[in-house]
This record gives sequence, structure tokens and C-alpha cells, in this order.
Amino acid sequence: MRNRPKSGLLALVAALALVVAACDGGTADTTEPGPGTTAAPTDTTAAPTDTTAAPTDTTAAPSGEPIRIGALTDLTAFTPWAVNARDGMLLAAEEINAAGGVDGRMIEIVVQDSANDADAGIDGFERLVEDGVVAIGGTISSTVGAAVAPLAEQAQMPYLLIKSGTEAALTADSRYTFRTCLPAAPMDAAPVLQYVQEQEISNVGVIVADYAWGQSFAAAVESTFEGSDVDYGEIQVAPVPPDTDFTPFVRAMADAGAEMVVATGHPPGSSAILGLSVDLIGDVPVTGSWIPPDLAVVPQPDVAIGNYADFACADYTSDSYAALAERYLAFSDNALMSDDAVAGFGIVTMVAEAVAEVGDDPVAIAEYLHANTFDLEGYAHTLSWTEWGELAEAQPIFFRITEGPAPEGLNETGDWWIEVLSQSDPLEPYVPGS
Repeated sequence: MRNRPKSGLLALVAALALVVAACDGGTADTTEPGPGTTAAPTDTTAAPTDTTAAPTDTTAAPSGEPIRIGALTDLTAFTPWAVNARDGMLLAAEEINAAGGVDGRMIEIVVQDSANDADAGIDGFERLVEDGVVAIGGTISSTVGAAVAPLAEQAQMPYLLIKSGTEAALTADSRYTFRTCLPAAPMDAAPVLQYVQEQEISNVGVIVADYAWGQSFAAAVESTFEGSDVDYGEIQVAPVPPDTDFTPFVRAMADAGAEMVVATGHPPGSSAILGLSVDLIGDVPVTGSWIPPDLAVVPQPDVAIGNYADFACADYTSDSYAALAERYLAFSDNALMSDDAVAGFGIVTMVAEAVAEVGDDPVAIAEYLHANTFDLEGYAHTLSWTEWGELAEAQPIFFRITEGPAPEGLNETGDWWIEVLSQSDPLEPYVPGS
């Protein structure tokens, strides 16, 4: 663990088998895997005192009222995603405060654990509102996003999602809910098609999970690939782990001649699907589902290097990301800065800018976000929104894990790094109800 002058310590729990991907469902039901209902912790600026403990809070205001920003994220269900998101928010607060705050007022990050549970998310949201926050961000779970977004609209509270890809989080009337990283599920097949066409791949295998996120992604593949020259055969619909044997599904894709395996629609099976694809198909790219890269590599580096590919809203190869990641790794005990942390940092940056310009009224902050475009550190694209809060200019990168060495100071998990294979053209924003 590091010694730091202004911050404490945290440890990243990177157990991919224990979590489901961030974009885990299209509705706020209970059909997805993961823990059951878990009550949100008492309001605090630190997470529960276990391996997810946040750096010591240094954001208390020396004078005047603090600007409170809520972090509503899934620390006990999507721990690696949530720890990154929360700590990106904490880093932004620390840096802004070290520079004098916002008009002399310090930023305070108030954390609630939504635990991938609708009731815990609602409870955490209500606690944050009672605490006087001016905006809330950091949500990973689609279950939580779908449950909390209507409350944010009713309370007129800016609510910034990170990996909550469900269509249900936004309606045509949404004005206070914003996506910041993962686009809506119907938009997520377009970058896949663009890449396979660029590489002149004519046959891909697609496997999805038998729950809301997988079904949404399957529908996106069908509509996006329609009329293209790419054959995706029969989409394989597999149960969720822990007991799923993916062998017959991967073998079916191998028998169909797949030149690429698209596992974006089956987050909880990514690791097993990757290994089987290498064994049964060979040296083909296998796409993940917007997960922190180290979760795919660390458990099986020999398999992942050269084969695992994924999407991100951060450009891991940019100078902007490198500068931010160096500061982030010095701030925390995380071994890699994921795009969740980049998004968390961006959320606080944008809210602080809004407060500086229009004050701390949540309604005014939401209006400021809608009226402006943000060029944020570490991002692969600018951030702006449709009137209903969908990403208006999303251009996710598609990257592959390659052999190292990584740039100095950016990866402490092993001898590997990231190669950008493609960047999506701007995605057409999804219109709710279309």
C-alpha cells in the first residue's frame, strides 16, 4: 500500500466471477444475477470499512458551506466498477479543493452503496437528497438506474449514470438523467459492426445472456446488422453463471465458422467464453462487455493477451488519459484506472464547473449540463446530450489487450497493455420508445 500525504488507502476487489457486468439489465426487475437486497450504508464520505474502503476524505470545507455531490454506486455488487467510479469522483474533489474549491467552497463527496438493488438504490438516493447534494452520479447497475431515474426526474436532481445501459432509465420526458459512458443498449452493436466491416470479417458468432441486457443487445445486433454483408448466424442465448457450461454454445459458433466472437451481451460469462473461444476456435478476437480491462486479463493473461477486446468511453492510449491515470494511481491503491474512474472524475468536474457558472441549484445545474459540451480529461470523445439525456456524440473506442510493456506508471497489474483497434463513428442517439 502507498503512503500519500492527503489520501488514505483502498484495495480493488477484482473478482470477475463474483460480479455481473455493469450493463446488467434493461428493467428494474430481479431477473439478473448478483446479491439480493442489501441496505445502503449510513451516509458517509467513505465506503464500508472493508476492502472497498475509500481514501480518507479530505474534502471538508474550511469555511462556508460545502458543495455536496452524491456518489450512488454499487460497491457490494459491482465492486471493481464502483470503486473506480467512486475514487475518480474523490480524486476530482481533492484536486478542485486543493486549487481553492469552487469560489472558495470545498466539494464533499457523499457515498451511498446501491448494491445492484432497486430498493437500496432508492433508499440511497433519498438519503443523498436529504443530505443536500446538488447532483448524484456514479451508478453502474441498470437495475438501480431504472429504479432511481424516475425519482431524479421527480426531485429535479441531476443524475449521471456511468454503466447503466438500460433503455428504461430514460424516457422522452427525461431532463435530469444523463448517461456519461455506456450508451443505451440499442446503440451498442454499431461499434461492433463498424469494426468487423473495417476488418472485412464476414462471419461473427454472437452469445448473449438470458436476461434483459442480453436480450437488448441481441435485438440491437439484429437491427444493426440487418442489410449488412456480415453473417452472425444463430445468436446463442446462454443461461447466467455460476453453473453454466458454455462449451456447446462456443462450439456452435466454431462450427458456423465464426471469425470473431461477440460476447458483449453476456457479461457474467466473459471469462469462460474467452478461454473456450481460444481453445475451440483459435486466434480470433473475443469482445467483452465494457468491463475494467484488468478484470479480463489478470485471471488468465496467457489467454487474454492478443485475443481479448472490449469497448470503453476512455482512450487508454491518449496523453490526456496518461496524465490523469498517473495522478489517479498515486491517489489510490488501484492498479489500473478504468473508464469508470475517468467518468467519475468527469462527473465531478462538470458539476463543479456548473456550480461555478450558475450556482448550486440542481435545476440550474441540469440546465447548464444540457446547454454545454464538455471536453473531459481521459475521454475518447466529447460529452453532450440530447434533450432527454442520451449521449449525443458517443464514439467509444474498441481496443485489444496486447503484450507489454505498458507506459511507465499506468499499469501495475502485469506485463500487458492496450492497443486501439478502432474508434466508432458518432453513434445515433437512441430515442426512447423507438
